[in-house]
Amino acid sequence: MSSVATAPRLRKALKRAAPGLSVERQLWDAGDDVVVGVDEVGRGSWAGPLTIGAAVLPRDRRVNKVRDSKALTEAEREALFDRVSTWCRAWAVGHASDEECDELGMSEAQRLAARRAIEALGVRPDRVLVDGNWDFVGGGITRRIVRGDATCLSISAASILAKVSRDRIMRAEADHYPGYDFELNKGYPCPRHKVALRGMGPTAIHRRSWVFMDHLPWTGVARLVAPPPLDPQGALFPL
Repeated sequence: MSSVATAPRLRKALKRAAPGLSVERQLWDAGDDVVVGVDEVGRGSWAGPLTIGAAVLPRDRRVNKVRDSKALTEAEREALFDRVSTWCRAWAVGHASDEECDELGMSEAQRLAARRAIEALGVRPDRVLVDGNWDFVGGGITRRIVRGDATCLSISAASILAKVSRDRIMRAEADHYPGYDFELNKGYPCPRHKVALRGMGPTAIHRRSWVFMDHLPWTGVARLVAPPPLDPQGALFPL
């Protein structure tokens, strides 16, 4: 079945919010051939992995209707996933598990997931575009773009790849941990998730260094303490 037929019809609110290729074109013109858009999902979740998406876009083809994953519904993201993944010149996702989030701390876990995603691309980046103010990739080849997931097409594509990949993991985990509604909340805090935690305690995929553990009735599960972050300027992969 053609992926074109599955493209969602954009809601009116999204039609004027299209991300562009101006940053990528500027870098391509300057000689940077492999420009990687990177975005993160799952940092604020209480359970499950932290996931980084990485996308390298082609210069000569464009897929319409790509938007920041947070602006799309779950059905819209799922419908776009195959279109985005087949359109990309290269793409990958990297994960840091709940255990790694606890053992390393969230900042280092984000670096680890980014390294895994970039190494899995199979191409060496000339430039990496990251969403937000923090350079969690390092190596002197990054450009930080505030609201990049909404304005930069390669970051928007990476956001869809990361979000759909992680959501699928959490829906699968819901079968193993009934009552926590992971298929709905994807591990993020919400009233039903909090009630489940108070009644049944944390699961094996909850991040036990997080402060929510302090507010649970005693379950016999110890609160972990995450280590302080390492040097924020360190590179994640050899240059």
